[in-house]
Amino acid sequence: MERRRLGASGPEISVIGYGAWEAGGTSWGPNESDEAVVDAIRSALDAGIDWIDTAEVYGVGASERLVGRAIAGRRDDVVIATKVGDRPDGTGFRPDEVARACDGSLERLGVDHIDLYQVHWKGDVPVEETWGAMAALQDAGKARWIGVSNYEREDIERCLAERHVDSLQPEFSMLDRTNAELIRWCGERGIGVVSYGPLAYGMLTGRFTRDDIGRFGDWRDEQTEGVFAPDAVERNLAAVERLRGIAERLGATTGQVALAWNVRQPGVTSAIAGSRSRGHIRENAEAGSLQLDDATVAEIDALLD
Repeated sequence: MERRRLGASGPEISVIGYGAWEAGGTSWGPNESDEAVVDAIRSALDAGIDWIDTAEVYGVGASERLVGRAIAGRRDDVVIATKVGDRPDGTGFRPDEVARACDGSLERLGVDHIDLYQVHWKGDVPVEETWGAMAALQDAGKARWIGVSNYEREDIERCLAERHVDSLQPEFSMLDRTNAELIRWCGERGIGVVSYGPLAYGMLTGRFTRDDIGRFGDWRDEQTEGVFAPDAVERNLAAVERLRGIAERLGATTGQVALAWNVRQPGVTSAIAGSRSRGHIRENAEAGSLQLDDATVAEIDALLD
């Protein structure tokens, strides 16, 4: 598994991270037992993934508690990233709320510090107030590095005026490259980037046919925008089918190629991939060792245009 430094001075992390959104049973497929989820997280660590991304709003704290159980006895080997969310689902972005949210996450995770603490979304509270509270947590040793998620460049620049931003977590995949320039910009400024949705919520795994669309039993069935939107489905399925030929030539799956492509993009440090299946987790981890040469990356880019 390849490892990279997160930004200018962050920790070294595996280029594939484990996303614990599903661990909280958050509107995604069938629920699993707590034991099965803990086992899945531990299998990710055994496969070489050394960092986990969660959030206080995932499963209303359930994800953090399960991550805490999974890392018990292995704390020194794992980089833990979590996020403070805005009200009403999260604790809130005012300074006192950010401090309270951090304490809640520390308790649920069962740790004495958070490695990477992130602001989940931009809220109504001025960015400077929220970021000042994040900096205070860093100064107090409760968070070693601090970052943002789903922020635009202007918001990040406002944060930079107060304190360095260690990371950005944006949505980014072959099928949604909206944030490509922002990601490149972050990389040029020593801001690490951990992309979420790199498998386009399953579309890029190549496991779906046209008959599967609309029958997932979760939020994907109701998408009006994004990769599963009615006007995008046929185009995206066709792109995945073209990708399949490249994957077969490389002896890989389409999902592995999608992850390897993602971490080859300028500015990307690591891609977050979540699953509750041991087999899928191993497959995702193996993508961290798949090297795509320049010609293959160019070939993939051409089929996406």
